[in-house]
Amino acid sequence: MKKQAMAFIAATLITLTVSAGLLIVGGAAYFNKNGTPVSTGPGVPASASPADATQAEQIAQLQGLVQQYQDREQQYQDREQKYQQQLASANQQLQADQEQFQQVNALLFELQQRGVIRIDDGRIFISH
Repeated sequence: MKKQAMAFIAATLITLTVSAGLLIVGGAAYFNKNGTPVSTGPGVPASASPADATQAEQIAQLQGLVQQYQDREQQYQDREQKYQQQLASANQQLQADQEQFQQVNALLFELQQRGVIRIDDGRIFISH
């Protein structure tokens, strides 16, 4: 019970620390008077300076990277789902094989008990 209480306390402290950090960063961003206003539309206005054009190109590049990462993440999720399905199928097959092994083992035991077969050193002999 002590381990669970310690884990709960540790998780609570970590959660509080992360939450406090988020609040501090969010508050600093919210109250920052020197921030850049949010653009309301895509693209660069016609009267943009070269610095704005460079910034727009960088934004476009970053958006392209974000899209690549999102596509890659989707591929990983699809692959994980496929592997989960394969694992479930393999587990079902393993369970079926184990049941069949138990049945064969029980059959061999019964045949040995009735004297129909004799098992010696891993070899099976059929009695006449």
